[in-house]
Amino acid sequence: MTRKPAFVGWFLLPAILTALGLTIAMLTVLQYSVRAYIPGSLDVGGFTLDNFQDLLKGLYARAFLNTVWLSFKTALFGLLLSYPLAYTLVRTRTAWLKSCILIIAITPLFLGEVVRTYSWIIVLGNSGFLNSLLLAIGLIDKPLQLMFTDTGVVLALVHVTMPIMVLMLATGLSHIDIAYEKAATSLGASPFRAFLTITLPLSLPGIVASVTTAFAWTFSAFATPQLIGGGRVSTVATLVYQLGFSSLNFPFAAALSIAGLAMTVVLLAALKRMTRPLQNVGIH
Repeated sequence: MTRKPAFVGWFLLPAILTALGLTIAMLTVLQYSVRAYIPGSLDVGGFTLDNFQDLLKGLYARAFLNTVWLSFKTALFGLLLSYPLAYTLVRTRTAWLKSCILIIAITPLFLGEVVRTYSWIIVLGNSGFLNSLLLAIGLIDKPLQLMFTDTGVVLALVHVTMPIMVLMLATGLSHIDIAYEKAATSLGASPFRAFLTITLPLSLPGIVASVTTAFAWTFSAFATPQLIGGGRVSTVATLVYQLGFSSLNFPFAAALSIAGLAMTVVLLAALKRMTRPLQNVGIH
């Protein structure tokens, strides 16, 4: 039996320490979530489950539903915009076009989420670029209300998640042998039919991976819903911020965080289970 090199353990040490730190942090949050809130004090009271019972109230239940809906729309529109870019990136033979798409896809990753969100404030404002353009060409008579709306938040979140989705989809598409499509077209299938019956089914693992990643990322997003939504678009992350730093109700904020994490895990597990049959479509 071969022995592993001694340095392998040292390579694992950073990951182990990170996992240990995250575990301790999560246990601390869990401990706070079952403690009573003392108004006007940073101290917490005894153990209680009232924090989790209060999550069933209308305001917090709507925040969960709204977060799920925003995450779903972001993942869907992100997929619709990212797939053509990823497909062109993988299949084009034009070097300059491939380079342009790669630069467009990767460059946003060099900017922080807050910086990208502020750029969308400039674009979506009543006097922003988009409204100014639409007014100038006569398509609208008055500025559209895009800030502080679900639509504005989804637009900004799609921009935040698209770089990762493009890269993940491109990775999945790059593993598909183009000979399959050539075989289909040689048998009489049109290019579009070959795409629908060969390329799209074989790229489903990449689609599932990118959609689940975008969904999970959006579910925990804070800066974009807070800045674009302006407090009018309620999500789990913004409620945690408001309860923790405005009301100093850290126990309830911790309970909301734990519930959000649990809901994310359940939704992703359900999504994976529902899409598991799709991952085998077209694979023989």
